Amino acid sequence: MTASITAPDADRDDRPPRPRFAFDRHTWKEIAYLLGNLPVALIGFVYVASAIFTGVGLSFTVIGLPLLALGLAGARLLGRAERARARALLGARIDEPSPLHGAHRGEGLAPRLWTSLKDPVAWRSVLYSFIRLPWGVLTFSVMMVSLFVLWPVLPFIARGLANADRAMARGLLSPSDELERRIAELESDRGVVVDTAAADLRRIERNLHDGAQARLVALAMGLGLAKEKLLEDPDTAAAMVDEAHGEVKLALQELRDLARGIHPAVLTDRGLDAALSSVASRCTAPVKVTVDLAERPAEAIEGIAYFTVSELLQNVSKHAQAKSVTVDVWRANERLLIQVRDDGRGGARLDGGTGMAGLAERLDAVDGLFVLDSPEGGPTTVTAELPWRERANH
Repeated sequence: MTASITAPDADRDDRPPRPRFAFDRHTWKEIAYLLGNLPVALIGFVYVASAIFTGVGLSFTVIGLPLLALGLAGARLLGRAERARARALLGARIDEPSPLHGAHRGEGLAPRLWTSLKDPVAWRSVLYSFIRLPWGVLTFSVMMVSLFVLWPVLPFIARGLANADRAMARGLLSPSDELERRIAELESDRGVVVDTAAADLRRIERNLHDGAQARLVALAMGLGLAKEKLLEDPDTAAAMVDEAHGEVKLALQELRDLARGIHPAVLTDRGLDAALSSVASRCTAPVKVTVDLAERPAEAIEGIAYFTVSELLQNVSKHAQAKSVTVDVWRANERLLIQVRDDGRGGARLDGGTGMAGLAERLDAVDGLFVLDSPEGGPTTVTAELPWRERANH
């Protein structure tokens, strides 16, 4: 989960519009939706009645259950079309349910068939299609009469019927429960984790190829030339060996820096307090680090906390022009909290190209929270939360 202090009210668009006295475009959209209820409801009812009743009636045969599963898949598509129609004409904010879960592709036909038959989204779409027929007849009749007889109060009638349609669509076509929304959220987080891991692997490969590997290749060539000149020109050979010795030191330093970027040894050996103090010493502004933890969290959470603070301090060094920075880490119930505050120029944004968006995505992937407060002129305060997980005993 990510949040920003300047985030707009996300629920504002979800509220039904207020009654209007004029026949504006919103009113005409609602009238079009209500008049379209009857033909759309007829199509849905005929499909559901034929597909579902045929599948149920033939369920004692070999083809009955597969036909029923296909009918339910079609009902899912009808529900998607109705959600799109409600969004376009009524302005209703209805989330898409998560894809069908429960069976993997390699598990055979029977598990996939059973998953389709117990799909709650499809069965709610079936119920919606049955309810819509009498409702479609009612709304179509009322709107036709209102168009010719009740013209002055037509906007109010349309608004009342449209609000009932919005409630019906939200109640039956929205994601079924919190678990379903959670599945969709975890799917998105999994994609972020995979992309982040791939980016990290590419970075490590690039650093090895352009850094230590190139130096080691040059070192091998230099030692080969020194070996050839060892007998002919000992002084030149000694100078080349001395140069190769310097290259070895540089290569070792680059490998240490690369290893620190993957997982620093001080974090493994001494925990967050020492590791963050080491990072703070490389910041361009004085940093006060306070870590108030009675015990160490799980290795993965500890690593994410370390790299979060490390990235934030790098941003301070590059962009903030700060004179002082404070880093506080503590535990509150089952959450690990991190707060980094600097007195720099402020103006940081999640879309500002400073890596804040990447940090927010990484925390979101592990059920974390990232809140940025950075007005122009400063100060900047970043608060991050991570789930507390107990450290495994080795």
